[in-house]
Order: sequence, then C-alpha cells, then structure tokens
Amino acid sequence: MHVAKIVRTHHGKTYVSHLLRQSYREEGKVKHRTLGNLSHLPPRLLDIIQRSLRGEAFVSPREAFRTTASKPHGHVEALLTTCRKLDLENLLAAKSSRQRSLVLALLVQRLLCPCSKLATTRFWHSTTLAEELGVGDATSKELYAALDWLLSRQQTIEAKLARRHLAEGGVVLYDVSSSFYEGRTCPLAHYGHDRDGKKGLPIIVYGLLTDAQGRPVALDVYPGNTADPTTVPDQVAKLRERFALTRVVLVGDRGMLTQTRIDTLREYPGLGWISALRSEAIRELLEAGHLQPSLFDRRDLAVIRSPDFPGERLVACYNPLLAAQRQDKRQRLLAATEVQLRRLEAEVQRRTHKPLSAAQIGVKAGRVLGRYRMAKHFHLDIADGRFRWTRDEVAIRREEQLDGIYVIRTSERAKAFPAADCVRTYKSLARVEQAFRCLKGLDLRVRPIHHRVDPRVRAHLFLCLLAYYVEWHMRQALAPLLYADEELDDDRAERDPVKPAQPSESAREKKRTQQTEQGWPVHSFASLLAHLGTRVRNTHELVSEGAEATFQQLTEPNAVQAEALRLLNL
Repeated sequence: MHVAKIVRTHHGKTYVSHLLRQSYREEGKVKHRTLGNLSHLPPRLLDIIQRSLRGEAFVSPREAFRTTASKPHGHVEALLTTCRKLDLENLLAAKSSRQRSLVLALLVQRLLCPCSKLATTRFWHSTTLAEELGVGDATSKELYAALDWLLSRQQTIEAKLARRHLAEGGVVLYDVSSSFYEGRTCPLAHYGHDRDGKKGLPIIVYGLLTDAQGRPVALDVYPGNTADPTTVPDQVAKLRERFALTRVVLVGDRGMLTQTRIDTLREYPGLGWISALRSEAIRELLEAGHLQPSLFDRRDLAVIRSPDFPGERLVACYNPLLAAQRQDKRQRLLAATEVQLRRLEAEVQRRTHKPLSAAQIGVKAGRVLGRYRMAKHFHLDIADGRFRWTRDEVAIRREEQLDGIYVIRTSERAKAFPAADCVRTYKSLARVEQAFRCLKGLDLRVRPIHHRVDPRVRAHLFLCLLAYYVEWHMRQALAPLLYADEELDDDRAERDPVKPAQPSESAREKKRTQQTEQGWPVHSFASLLAHLGTRVRNTHELVSEGAEATFQQLTEPNAVQAEALRLLNL
C-alpha cells in the first residue's frame, strides 16, 4: 500500500488529492485499487502514514523517553555568567583550583538562598549550581576550608578591587555597621552599640569601604565594643599603604570623622575629607555669630568660615521640610512624656499612707524621661512624697534653632568641590547604607552569625561583601525590570543638594502601575532571581530497547526572562 498524490486541473483551478491505494498485478500489468481518500488529513498526519507504510515504527513521547531530573537553572546561569563577565574567578585566584570553585559556589549560593554550610551542600543539589561548578561531592568541612582559603587571599582580592574602582584624586565612601551574634565563643562578639535593635545579644562590628558609586572594595571586622571613629586609622593605612593611593577624598558621617580623627587626617598630605558637624558644634557656630539664620532668607545653602575650623570650608544647609519634621516629632515626644509624668505625679499623690521616697521617685522619673530621651527638656522637683515637673522652654527654643540646619565640612577647595557638590557627595553615603541593607536583608542575610572562631566570622563577612559586589552590578543592569529609579544616577549629579530627593516620573509610574513600559510585572531583585529560576534544565533518558543515552533540554525563556538575559548581555 502507498499514498498517491493526484494533481488535477479543472477550469483553471488545481486540485490535489491524497489517496490510499493498494498495488497489485493482473495479467502482467500493475494496477491500483483505491482504498480510501486521505485528502482531508493534515500534512503532518499524511507524512506519518507514508512513513509507516514504508516500515518506520512510531511510539508516543512517553514510550520513547522519560524525564529523570528537572532542576532550576535560569538564576544559576544569570549569576554565574555575571560572575564570569566581572572576571570574578580571576579576582579570587589566577589559577583554577578546587578552593576557587567552592568559594564561587558559596558566593552564588549566598545570592540564591543564604544558609549554613551544611544546608548549602544539600541545597545546591536542588539547582544546577553544583553541576555547573563540579562541586557536587563537596562536604561541609571542605566549605569551611574554602572559607579559610578565601580569608588568606582577602588582602590580594581587595587590592585587585581597588585597582579596578579607585583612582588617584577619587572619592572613597566609608561607614560602619554591626550585626548580632548567636553564641558566646567568638572573641569578636562583645556588647556594644547594636544597630539591629536586637537586645541581649553581643554584636560584631564591620566597616565597609566603597567607591563613589557604592561598589564595595574592602571590609574590616572589629570586636563589638569598637567605637566607630577608632576604625578610621585602619582605612587610612589601607588606602595609602596597601592600595598605594596618595590623593584620596574620604567621606564619612559625623559620628565617624570626629574632630580627633580629622586632626589625624591632617598629618597625611593629599588625604582630604568630607563630613558633617555635630549639633553641639553647629550651636557654637550660631552662638558665635558665624552662622546667621538670615543666610537662608534667599538660599538654602551658604558657605561660611570659622576660626575653630582652620583650613576647612563649611557648607551650611537649611531644609524647611526637615525642620518641620523635627518640630513635629519633638512635640509628639514631649506630649508622650508628659502623659507618663502625669501618671507618675498622680501615683505620688495617691501614696499618702506609705509615701514614695525621693530615690524611688527619681528611679521612676528616670525611666519615663529615658524612654523618649526628653530629660533635657524638663525640670523636675523631687522630694520624699513629692513630685513636680515643668517644661524647660528655654532648652526647647534653643534646640528649635537648629531644626533643619546641618553643616558639611570639607578640606577640599571650591574649584574641585563646589558647595553643592560637597553636599551631594556627603549624601552619597546613602549608597553604603544601601549596601548594609542588602547585606542584612533578605538578599544576603549576613546575620545571625553562628561561626565560632574569629577567622571564620571574618571570612563569612568577606564572602558576603563579594556576593554584594555581584548583586550591585546585576542591580545596575536589571534596573528596567526592578523597582529602581533608572534616572537616579543622572538626577544625583544635578538635583538640588538640600531639598529631599524625589523619584523620577518613570519610577513613580513603575510603582503606580506595578508594570514596566513593556507591560511586564516589576520585580524586586529576589523575586526576579526566583522568576529566572523557573527556567529549568530537564534530563531525559531514552527507554527504547538497547538504548542507554540521555540528553538535556533547557526550557525556552518567556518574555521577562528573555529581557533579563538581554540586559545581562547573556
């Protein structure tokens, strides 16, 4: 039997028919018997019938092969390719090694799903990460050894990053944060100023050095009871000795670059700074007449001089919105404190049978004033069985004079750093704060810290820094798909340095509609990685008799995934 294709022309029209025919011989001649008309069948089915009649065998896909594994791959592909574009492997070590592969796997895993080292050896088998880097047989002990290897190379890696992103005469941002520690065995864990608000746990302090755009370059770890200013000399030594930079402008907040630290910086020619004054110093400028409120009648920014700050330029700024916020907050705190003071006063008056002593009243009053930190704004009259209080209106008015005023201090000349640029550069410390938010938040989860020994804690924090280095570049590239202001970098260079920053119209539109210009859903960094992870790599195994071959197939990217890959230049 065969399928015959019959073409006929009738009245100028062409007709094609497909007939199922049987051939036979009769009296020495080949004849055909039509068994059926197949013209109504689609071409694909006609092809199958023709091939079947020629002896080919067909089975269903389920009978031909089976899927033996399906592992998320898209997010692994995006992260590993970004790492290779950043030449991260060469940054870790010039030569390929088992340790380098393990550290790279730990770094990528930190971005995929931060977890313990033991959990890591379990988790990366649920994606293609272990297969891609050939570390599927690694144990938790090997991962700890890889951390030790990474720590031994920290200074070399930081020097490479500095050569990439720091230059003579450039700006360097520096800030300090802390994270709580679970346990009591690490010598770095001490009680100190906890920025996480986690009471009752020791902390570990770490300082982050970045370039002007917020790219991380170096990190130092300190005991939890280390004061922020005491970390500055280490950064100066690092910049001048290890990074061999003789001309740098260091930017730090007012709690970091104190007067004592700035006096130290003066000893290094070529090392400049941009910081801010504390409220006490601003009040002294007001009382000495060097800072006049009338300066802000027409402008919100003015350059002033003071003999108390020789060789420095002071840029005074006034933000009326900030002033209104501080006044409103103060009034609410005063009102909340007065409610508690009235309750205490009523309690003292009630205790006639067994009056409260002055010491008892003082303890209770101290708790009330300490709760909202309003002790400086109240006068207290305490005696045995007596408690009276009044507002200190003079102190309140004196503090109101500083509302909305802040002063930037710098060693740099106006030609290199105009007044507006000084303010903008100081405010760029927000980029370091963004790094801390990513390190502590859902992206990298640097805390809680469980490592028991000093070197492992340092290695853990440095690994998180390198993971943020990758995340920083991915966020820049993927900004059109994220809740990110794509015009922010341009706006920072031109917007009013004093007024509160406003998002661009495109950023407002993304937040309002929850969609990109193309109509795709806007993502956070974590949710976009998870969405990329829905691209899976399937492993199939042939089940036909005598066949043992396997093959892999990657699911096709959808529109959002394809756009993400394009933005990452994959």
